[in-house]
Amino acid sequence: MGLGWSEYSNVRDPGAIPAPAGRPVRQVRPRRPPVDGRSRPHRRTWQHGGVTAATPFPSFPSGTGGSDGPADAVLQGLDPEQREVATTLRGPVCVLAGAGTGKTRAITHRIAYGVRSGQLAPASVLAVTFTNRAAGEMRGRLRALGAGGVQARTFHSAALRQLQYFWPRAIGGEPPRLVERKVQLVAEAGARCGIRLDRGELRDATGEIEWAKATQTVPADYPAAARKAGREAPRDPAEIAQLYGMYEQLKRDRVLIDFEDVLLLTVGILQDRHDIAEQVRSQYQHFVVDEYQDVSPLQQRLLELWLGDRDSLCVVGDAGQTIYSFTGATPDHLLDFRRRYPHATVVRLVRDYRSTPQVVHLANGLLAQASGRAADHRLELVSQREPGPDPVYAEYADEPAEAEGTAARIRDLIAAGVPAGEIAVLFRINAQSEVYEQALADAGVPYRLRGAERFFERAEVQRALLALRGAARSAGNDPLLDDVVELGAQVRAVLGSTGWSPEPPAGSGAVREQWESLAALVRLAEDFARARPGATLADLAVELEERRAAQHAPTVQGVTLASLHAAKGLEWDAVFLVGLTDGMLPITYAKTDEQVEEERRLLYVGVTRARHHLTLSWALSRSPGGRPSRVPSRFLNGLRPGSGGRASRPGSGGGAGVERGPARGRARRGPVRCRVCGRTLTEAGEMKLMRCEDCPSDMDEGLYERLRAWRGIQAGRQGLPAYCVFTDKTLMAIAEAAPGEAGELAVIPGVGGRKLDRYGADVLAICAGREPAGGDGADA
Repeated sequence: MGLGWSEYSNVRDPGAIPAPAGRPVRQVRPRRPPVDGRSRPHRRTWQHGGVTAATPFPSFPSGTGGSDGPADAVLQGLDPEQREVATTLRGPVCVLAGAGTGKTRAITHRIAYGVRSGQLAPASVLAVTFTNRAAGEMRGRLRALGAGGVQARTFHSAALRQLQYFWPRAIGGEPPRLVERKVQLVAEAGARCGIRLDRGELRDATGEIEWAKATQTVPADYPAAARKAGREAPRDPAEIAQLYGMYEQLKRDRVLIDFEDVLLLTVGILQDRHDIAEQVRSQYQHFVVDEYQDVSPLQQRLLELWLGDRDSLCVVGDAGQTIYSFTGATPDHLLDFRRRYPHATVVRLVRDYRSTPQVVHLANGLLAQASGRAADHRLELVSQREPGPDPVYAEYADEPAEAEGTAARIRDLIAAGVPAGEIAVLFRINAQSEVYEQALADAGVPYRLRGAERFFERAEVQRALLALRGAARSAGNDPLLDDVVELGAQVRAVLGSTGWSPEPPAGSGAVREQWESLAALVRLAEDFARARPGATLADLAVELEERRAAQHAPTVQGVTLASLHAAKGLEWDAVFLVGLTDGMLPITYAKTDEQVEEERRLLYVGVTRARHHLTLSWALSRSPGGRPSRVPSRFLNGLRPGSGGRASRPGSGGGAGVERGPARGRARRGPVRCRVCGRTLTEAGEMKLMRCEDCPSDMDEGLYERLRAWRGIQAGRQGLPAYCVFTDKTLMAIAEAAPGEAGELAVIPGVGGRKLDRYGADVLAICAGREPAGGDGADA
């Protein structure tokens, strides 16, 4: 879908106030609070210093929703450092903002204060961030503060609008189409070159091409550049260079561009066409860049071209959260900001409003052990919240036991009142998710995978949006909406016509995921109606279209399963950091000091996602009965109870205060082996079946179907999705084993003591060919 360029149809002078040259540097250095005895001493740099006494962190002040209110109203509730950010509108500003310190609040209030005080014209401001969700959140906050005309976009989105608008004038003709599936094109390039890539190599090769383009490296220069940067290429660098060149050739032949090309081409046009560059600069005169530590050289070059010779720039970042160097991101632009702008104002935000003192203390301790340039400029956070529970350290015998222990803790938290949507399980690589998916399903806990298919690209969501747009156009002529006034009820009625129901389905897998997607749209409509009383279905349709264009998806309920990289920018009441062993965090291929330090920062990001509850866990072996050869992550040495500064020996990672998970009741003395071919099993699904996926099954198909029918009845009676009773894999394992007594049923993975008590009698009856008693086990 093409993007419009209405902002260029009426270019005007916003009357911005220029920054005076030669202005002396100002640094906000609040008074240091009394030391609590737990903070580690550290070298004092220009980022460091103390803060005044804790201040409350209220939500947006009331009465600031319109642009006609006093400008000072948007300053209410800001702490002294946030207020300094909000009121410093001239010249370059560098905001060093630690995790949870309210950086988005500070910069959105800064923009709103400038707009409402008449110092910034809304159309002259471009706020840039790195994710569609962050940009959508920023636009929402700016609208609420009376600055709705400000553009808030990602680098790629802003560049794409400019490229599409100026292409006919700069190049001629229609702009090229964007590559829809880059991996497929890379695979085709590999085939053309005679380079066969497996799935993992294909993904990594695509990442190498993206890195090369972000660092402005052409195919011929890739091998030398990769060696200099210490890249671990998935294949010989010469092969990657050949693959990269063929990929570029295929794009040229088919008149395609990718997202990296969007930045490269926009940079090229602005460099070569001074008239176009001046038109852009006359439109946008003030810039705000969030997550500045993640800027790549190519993005920095684009920003410089946008700015020209001006310095009306506010950047926000934290070198301690630099975790994307593999994409070409570097904190150097943030750390060198004062060198480029000697008269810049530097403001440090270190008051942490997100996490308890216990979580903040651990986060500070992690970075206190770091080394390197980013560590030299670390920010020491000061929690503004009431004390909470200490972080929990848990050691398990094997990965399935760790997953089951994590699921049990999550079930307890939910029972104690913590919403499932406020809980996250974070891991280093996506391959770790399967065993946690299985454990949560077995525990009857709903979950969602972050980083899966984009919300607005799902077929059921597209059908729902089409139905909602149709209902909005028909207004009062739609019989579905007769006598339905409230917006949430209207949405439920429209989605009901597409097959959605208020109660979740008994099925699992895709059926449940589709229901959750539509339920998220209902919740979004209800939230929208509360925020905008009197809003109509047409208003909601506009909001949804804006979100779709920005890929700003609503929240789907359930425990979040995500990689540490995908968790950046998010937060939860309870966070479980799992699989924390040397070799996984830091990852095995982190060889250099710089790479290891980035792994430490990745763990720091994970820790700072937690508001209240934080659990850190590891397993001594991969599979049940395996040799306990693993050790806890070296990053926890000196932080977890009972650990010193050196790596602990295998099996000694517990120490005082570290919980050890109970031995799994079905653990075996040796490795889990396939009962058909004898191969050692390592995948969670295979261990549940007790055989390789591709080994022949001796499952009783009739028994399996009877178990499935019984499961559907149970799920319907209890209002649960079917997988919360038993997963398909567990039913298959039962149908293959055909247990005759409780002991035989208990050792099948996915059963466990709780489900044995609740469903055991029924399952054994079905296996024996009898009718089950039919009870739903509610009283068990």
